[in-house]
Amino acid sequence: MTSQALYWLSDESLTFPSHDYALSDPNGLLALGGDLSPQRIIAAYKHGVFPWFNEGDPIMWWSPNPRAILHCEDIHVNRTLAKFIRKRPFTVTINNAFSEVIDACSDAPFRQEESWITSDMITAYEQLHQLGFAHSIEVWQEDALVGGLYGVAINGYFSGESMFYSQANASKIALFALSKHLLLHGINMIDCQIQNDFLASMGSQEISRQHFLNQQSAAINQTVSSELWRPQTISY
Repeated sequence: MTSQALYWLSDESLTFPSHDYALSDPNGLLALGGDLSPQRIIAAYKHGVFPWFNEGDPIMWWSPNPRAILHCEDIHVNRTLAKFIRKRPFTVTINNAFSEVIDACSDAPFRQEESWITSDMITAYEQLHQLGFAHSIEVWQEDALVGGLYGVAINGYFSGESMFYSQANASKIALFALSKHLLLHGINMIDCQIQNDFLASMGSQEISRQHFLNQQSAAINQTVSSELWRPQTISY
């Protein structure tokens, strides 16, 4: 059954409604309200739902259909990027500068619109990072942070949240290095949430919500190495 009812979340419960109740316009809006506690955000990601809202709006929770995903083995590297990669101009690390990455994503100079990464969102995801659920990929040019991305991981499931760059190709290198690192640990899907031109150019594809939920369920139940997210330098 499909309905256009919109749910307000209970302060007493972390339960999210069925995905069948997500609106078609705006695409995927499932629920409003609740809070940004680590427990609620983790429950949301386990349910295939993510928060996304602007300053001054109520907290909005989304389950879009279709869903954008990137299979790590299918990441697209064109000739120009391949040539750039061979030069190894950057160093890439994991979880060495989470706060700096999320701050840069919130006010990246290439943004044309107001950032949805509010101060409350930054606080919430920094708490998730401290609990071992949110992670950052950093791209360095010598000692300068020039690009990166962050997202949420639950076992073998990784949901990308945002990225930034201040040097050409830095965000592409972040995504490429992350894909390679995940593959090394037996993980082959990045949840990109909503398709855009950049993600499409890197190989992201749109699949049905149900297809996504099936893949996500398998990923969440996947056992992963404790080495996956330890602070480290990774190759690309």
